[in-house]
Amino acid sequence: MKISVVCVGKIKEKFFSDAIDEYMKRLSKYADINIVEVSDEKTPDKISENKTALIKNTEGERIRKNIKEGSYIIALAIEGKKMTSVEFSRMIEKKMTEGVSHITFIIGGSLGISDDVLKAADMKLSFSDMTFPHQLMRVILLEQIYRAERIMKNEPYHK
Repeated sequence: MKISVVCVGKIKEKFFSDAIDEYMKRLSKYADINIVEVSDEKTPDKISENKTALIKNTEGERIRKNIKEGSYIIALAIEGKKMTSVEFSRMIEKKMTEGVSHITFIIGGSLGISDDVLKAADMKLSFSDMTFPHQLMRVILLEQIYRAERIMKNEPYHK
């Protein structure tokens, strides 16, 4: 299985980078995984709805350029479907048995994901009703993909 994580913005904090590197290392024995970072737009403190939409659309175009054709697209969105870790694992496993060979996860920037990208997604996934920084969300997503792979292989995953 090939997995891509397309994210808006760069990781600046070393503690996030260290955690991402650790999960990428762990995941390398289970899947061909890569992270694609697209640049984010500067976001002023006081921003209009029109400017918000413009920024999300600009970032959305960058995201769409990095989605491989034929990939199953999962956008991380607060309004998406919530799953347990086991359900998440079973969903990935089901996609594999259906012949999906590439899954692309999308993590938007600080303003979220553009409507065009959300509409193009095959699935919207929510980890919580809470809002998380997109840098932290990258760590959480990688940990859950790692956990899903361990569940699929019937390996311990709760530690």
